[in-house]
Amino acid sequence: MNAIEIKGLCKNYGRFRLDNIDLTLPCGCIMGLIGENGAGKSTTIKLLLDIIKKDAGKIHIFGKEMTSDATDIKNDIGVVLDEPCFPELLKASDINSIMEKIYTKWNGETFFSLLKRFDIDEKKRFKSLSKGMKMKMSIAVALSHNAKLLILDEPTSGLDPVIRDEIVEIFYEFTRNPMNSILISSHIVSDLEKLCDYIAFIHKGRLLLCDEKDRLLEKYCVIHCTADELAEIPEDNVIHKKESSYGVEAIVKRYAADGFETSPVGIEELFVAVIKEAK
Repeated sequence: MNAIEIKGLCKNYGRFRLDNIDLTLPCGCIMGLIGENGAGKSTTIKLLLDIIKKDAGKIHIFGKEMTSDATDIKNDIGVVLDEPCFPELLKASDINSIMEKIYTKWNGETFFSLLKRFDIDEKKRFKSLSKGMKMKMSIAVALSHNAKLLILDEPTSGLDPVIRDEIVEIFYEFTRNPMNSILISSHIVSDLEKLCDYIAFIHKGRLLLCDEKDRLLEKYCVIHCTADELAEIPEDNVIHKKESSYGVEAIVKRYAADGFETSPVGIEELFVAVIKEAK
């Protein structure tokens, strides 16, 4: 079974259009949705969660169509948005009381155990927490109702490297259960390169690449050559090139690199190259 299946998803805002997105996230896997600010990552997530209405396409979560009254599906989803949105005057006990009325599988013991692990002061009001602590509070909520799927929109944005690394480790632990899955959006590619099984590149509302991370890294490589040597490679096999007085550095499809000395390409390097070519 797949955790998420998206087919032909469209949303038109006039000046911006999310155009015909197809995504599949198998159960037990983590997919990173990578794109610049304004690329369509948050729009995709809001459509997935039925926060906004799609213009076309189908969304299935665990094989069931996502609709506004699909409460059974929503109980299985833990959500963390880029801006935690709990009322500022609430304390942890207030949040616990509210969530146990919303989620049928809410576990207060798990919630308070996570707060202790995250070193969050239960007596502080939400407005008094730092940005990192607010994000960890949101993650604690997402992990406290037996969710099988986490949908995370820029959960590490604006956080210092130590807190980012701690949060990434939490997500690793979540997917040690082979039925748990994560869709995580970010423009911090280094976090996703460590974490994800699948990578999707989105740019100006269009999906440019979507594949298993290891397959992407196997499919593309970097070569250093002369301009004349590069000209021998068919253009549709060259993803991006940089010319200098020392020669040419190019990202190419690996099967076209026979005879050249190659080096691995990183996900961030590949992403930047694909976006530059798309522009």
